[in-house]
Amino acid sequence: MLIGLVGAPSKGKSSFFKAATMADVAIASYPFTTISPNHGVGFVRVECVERELKVKCNPRVGVCRGGIRFVPVDLIDVAGLVPGAHEGKGLGNQFLSDLNQADVLIQIIDCSGTTDEKGESATGYDPAKEIKFLEEEIELWFAGILRKGWEKFARVVQGKGEEIEVALAKQLSALKVTENLVAEGIRELKLDRERPEGWTGEQLIELARIFRKATKPIVIACNKIDLPGAADNFKLLKEQFPGRILVACSAQAEIALKEADKKGLIDYRAGDKSFEVKQPEKISRIQMQGLDFIRRNVLEVFGSTGIQECLDKAVFELLKYSAVFPGGISKLADSQGRVLPDCFLFSPGSNALDFANKIHGDLAKHFLYAMNVKIRQRVGKDYILRNRDVIEIVSAAK
Repeated sequence: MLIGLVGAPSKGKSSFFKAATMADVAIASYPFTTISPNHGVGFVRVECVERELKVKCNPRVGVCRGGIRFVPVDLIDVAGLVPGAHEGKGLGNQFLSDLNQADVLIQIIDCSGTTDEKGESATGYDPAKEIKFLEEEIELWFAGILRKGWEKFARVVQGKGEEIEVALAKQLSALKVTENLVAEGIRELKLDRERPEGWTGEQLIELARIFRKATKPIVIACNKIDLPGAADNFKLLKEQFPGRILVACSAQAEIALKEADKKGLIDYRAGDKSFEVKQPEKISRIQMQGLDFIRRNVLEVFGSTGIQECLDKAVFELLKYSAVFPGGISKLADSQGRVLPDCFLFSPGSNALDFANKIHGDLAKHFLYAMNVKIRQRVGKDYILRNRDVIEIVSAAK
C-alpha cells in the first residue's frame, strides 16, 4: 500500500511530508521544490491490544505510546501539478505516472487562499478550484489513456467476441482497473457492453471518472489552517464538497510539536488534541508563544494538527484496511522475547491464509488452522481478518 501526496505547487506538500515522516526534505515557497518523488515512511494510529491482553508490547518497527500503536505506511511526495498536466504542461505526465503507483491520495491545498493554481502568491484565491482541478486532471489523464485508439480497440473486441470487461481491464491494468470495476462502470452508465464501438467520448470520460474514484480515492488536507481566513474557507469547502473527506491541517504546527517532543521539551503524541509542557525552563519566550498559538488556534479549534488524521482516514476510512497482530494463545512474545512485536495492515477481504503468507510462505503452504487469540477460538483459512485481531497460525511446517 502506498499513499501519494499530491497538489499544486507551494501548497505545503513537502511540509506535510516532513510532518508525517520527519524526514529532511527541501521546503520552499516556489514551484517545483520537489523535482523527483520523495519516498518516506509515515505511521497510522492503531489502538494497541496490549491492554486487553494485559501485557506491554515491544514493537520491532514503529512505537507504542500510551496504548496507541504507530504502524508504518509508505508515502510518496510527488512534485506539484498544474492545470493542463494531462496535456504535458508544467512537469506533466511524469508526475501523473509517479502518482499512479499510489493506492490512495492525500491532496494538500492552501486553505488560506494565499497561493494560486500555479503556486504563486495571491490574495483571496478560492481553494475550491484546487480540489476541482486535481480531480479533473487525473480523470482527464485516465480518459486520455482510455480514448486513445478507442474505435479500433472496440472493433477488435467486438470482432473477436471478447468480453469488454476482460479486454478493458487488461488494457488498463497499469491503472489498477479490474474486471469488476469495469462491470460496475458499465452498469452505472447503462452502456451497451455488446457494442462498445458506440460509446461516446463523454461516456468514456464518465467511465474514467468512475475508475479514478475507485482506484485513486482522495483525502483533502486543508493546509495552512492557522493562517488568516483559512478557517472561514474551510467551513465553505465543507459545504461545497459534502461527499469528500476534508481535514483541517497545519503541517508547520505538527513539525514544531514533533521537534519539541523530540527534544524532550513537551510530551506530544501525533494525532493528539493537546500536549504537556515538560521543561518550561528550557523553552524561550518566543517558543512558548509559538506553542501557545498552536494550542489555541489549531488544537483547541480543530482537535489536532490534522496530519495524523489524514493518514488514518486514507488507510482506514478510504482503503478500509485492518490492523492485525501476530500472537499466540500461550505465548505473545517472539523468539527474542519481544511481546506483540508486529502489527500488519491488510486490505479488505484478506483472510487467515493471507495472514500466514505474510508471516512466512511455509506457514501458508502447510496451513492447518488459525486461532483468534482474543476470543480463543479456532478459525479456518477463509476466516476474514478484522481490525485489531490477534491471530496465531498453526501449521505442519517444521
